Amino acid sequence: MMNLPHMPGDPPRPEMRWRYRFTVLTGLATILLMAWGAFVTSINAGLAVPDWPSSFNSYDPFNPWPEWWKLTPVLAEHGHRLLGMLTGTLTLILAVWTWIAEPRGWLKKLAIAAVALVSLQGVLGGLRVVWLSLDLAVVHACMAQLFLGLIVAMALFTSNAWLEGNIEIPDSKNASAPWRISLVTLGLLYVQIILGALLRHPGTGIDPVLAGLHIFGAVFVTIAIAYLFRCVSKEFRTPRVLYPAVRFLVFLVAVQILLGFTAYIVTLDDVGMLEPSNLQVVANTSHMVIGALLMAASVLAVLSAFRLKRLPETSAPDYAK
Repeated sequence: MMNLPHMPGDPPRPEMRWRYRFTVLTGLATILLMAWGAFVTSINAGLAVPDWPSSFNSYDPFNPWPEWWKLTPVLAEHGHRLLGMLTGTLTLILAVWTWIAEPRGWLKKLAIAAVALVSLQGVLGGLRVVWLSLDLAVVHACMAQLFLGLIVAMALFTSNAWLEGNIEIPDSKNASAPWRISLVTLGLLYVQIILGALLRHPGTGIDPVLAGLHIFGAVFVTIAIAYLFRCVSKEFRTPRVLYPAVRFLVFLVAVQILLGFTAYIVTLDDVGMLEPSNLQVVANTSHMVIGALLMAASVLAVLSAFRLKRLPETSAPDYAK
């Protein structure tokens, strides 16, 4: 049976609703994977399993070493690999499902890009172990955020809010303002992610220059989010995704600032210790997870603002192409 194209304003098909839920599941698995990876970095367990693609010269993913789950560093590193396998499998299923059922050609291409990106992530993570490369660890961390952003975008494109196309256009002559501000915010956030990865992965304590840049960047991110919230809350409350995403950004950045200062103070206090304290592990891991959520909310804001920018240009934008 031929799949009929979904037109703006049409109610989402049952298949699309299930695919949206599956995409959200893939996104949650991705966030869990990133949180687990942050835990691995926080306890310096990145080389607890010294080989790849095997684990302790075994290709049995569930029992590569007798009672491996009882050793915390091995549990962390090999558990990260298992979660990576799960996320990769979910992404592959999502891509095949999208390719078969999705009428929008550009969304099919995004699904293929997701498979390529998650595959590259797996290779980068493995080569980081084989080559003992801290540089690859940084690239691996930054690439994970791009993959999360792609999955979040795919979830939005299959959501009711996007498909129903019943957005009330605000009475504003500056509908492109949220798009410009949200795009700048996303760019600043990603620079912060890069600086955070450079700070965390060498495992040599706090670099004063990088720490200063990271703190300085946090000020700009906070200003950008505050300006975006002011702009959106003043004139653009009606879009179903934009305003909630921006409100979530405001909440997340407040939490992130608190976690950032906590992580900084705890790390200073733990200098010279052979092992990081539990508080440092929790603070650093939570800081990374909130950063990932900031990235996700920022992607939602950018895409929703872009759609808002296009609406005044055409009375019936075709998002099904």
